[in-house]
Amino acid sequence: MAPEREDDATYHLSTATTLEPRPSPSGRSICSSCCRPNPVCLCHVLPTHPIETSTQVLILHHPHEAHHKLSTTPLLTRSLLRATAVTGRRLRPGISPLLDRSPPPSAIYLFPATSSTPAVDVSDLNAQDLTRNGERELVLVAFDGTWKHAREMVKASEDFLQSRFAVRVCLGVDESVSGGSIYDSELILRKEPFSGCVSTMEAVARVLRVLEPNGVGVEVESMLIGILREMVRLQAGFLKPVNPRPKLLKKSKEKEKRMMEKDDN
Repeated sequence: MAPEREDDATYHLSTATTLEPRPSPSGRSICSSCCRPNPVCLCHVLPTHPIETSTQVLILHHPHEAHHKLSTTPLLTRSLLRATAVTGRRLRPGISPLLDRSPPPSAIYLFPATSSTPAVDVSDLNAQDLTRNGERELVLVAFDGTWKHAREMVKASEDFLQSRFAVRVCLGVDESVSGGSIYDSELILRKEPFSGCVSTMEAVARVLRVLEPNGVGVEVESMLIGILREMVRLQAGFLKPVNPRPKLLKKSKEKEKRMMEKDDN
């Protein structure tokens, strides 16, 4: 059998009961339910049954991020009944049945606005305005990877998404303010490049709060943020304190902005 191309995608369903625990190369004991090392097991905060939402969530999971211990995509697909993930570097025809239907479903994709590519602020979203022809279903597309990888995935996927009339949505990023998110603590786990840039799980939670009707969105957001806080709390206990160096942070932020401007061009 010929090996898969690097940009080919592997489909993952969000049915927690079908997942087998991954063997640990280090020999650590792994929880058979959440597939995390037992000292950082999250079963006590994960929902007994995944929560059903009216919104379908599709996550493009970068191959490198798929092996990162702090990736939040596995937690999303275990927590939401209608969340799926594909591992790859770009969205394209054939990668997901959700986006291949005819006519295409109403869809939004989540990524900060740039000078050349505007985005609708999440606070201005109206699910009824986004759906067409009385449809109730909406597809939310998110990209999970480092910010460099996420930009590359969005750029490679944007033509396909726009051919499906997907709307770009952002969380109201302020590039002038240092990064801050649920990850912030005296033990820095993953520093975001600027304010408004958050983990995939936190971003999806914020958007679902707006999209889901009848108070379901508030419940979903509270549940997902609670899981994320517990993950950070447990993980922080195994990390050494990291003191950010202001000059390096400033240079990193300036480099990040230059790269985004370069991508725009």
